[in-house]
Amino acid sequence: MTWNVHGVFHLNPGFDVDGVCSVIRHWSPDIVALQEVDSRGRTDDPFALLAKAVGSHSVDARSIVTKDGDYGQVLLSRWPFAEPPKISDVSYQEREPRRAIAARILSSLGEIRVIATHLGLSIHERHAQAHALAELVQPTRTLVLGDFNDWFWVKSVRGVLARICPVRTRLRTFPARLPMMRLDRIYASPDLTIRSAWTDRKARAYSDHLPVIADVAFPR
Repeated sequence: MTWNVHGVFHLNPGFDVDGVCSVIRHWSPDIVALQEVDSRGRTDDPFALLAKAVGSHSVDARSIVTKDGDYGQVLLSRWPFAEPPKISDVSYQEREPRRAIAARILSSLGEIRVIATHLGLSIHERHAQAHALAELVQPTRTLVLGDFNDWFWVKSVRGVLARICPVRTRLRTFPARLPMMRLDRIYASPDLTIRSAWTDRKARAYSDHLPVIADVAFPR
């Protein structure tokens, strides 16, 4: 699952973290990438609260760190990491800081490479970041999840990633109330199969993005 939970922290005044966790637990995914986690101005720690939604394995990448709290993304896994995940700085020039989390996960079907990210808003920024992501991808058993902010064909992220991860979801996720753009995606290496992919309209209560959930099959 990948989900930009922006609405929780900026649109929903009640900040229903339990509601977000309930959506995650309903589908019981083995791996979850969450973007726009924001603890600024809060007395609790949403990073810690969300880390418990899947299992005991998690890592966060806090791209903005302030005295008032932090902002970034988290990668959650039901399975352990083969080694401490690596966080890469994929920021572009002076624009908003961006990170990519690269993890080797020891799943019940063997090791899998997972890259979680949240890319920028400008075309040139995303294009450069897509090439940075491509450097992290392995030829097989790789998933790339996140909010790619990719809606133009010109210098598109999918144009770069599709060369090495041609399998991908194609769901409209933004804005959640009337989805028109395919901003949130799951990419997979050619040896993997996305057997089905779907979203959850109930998530509209908690974010301005819909989550993408996929059933991914490993090669025999």
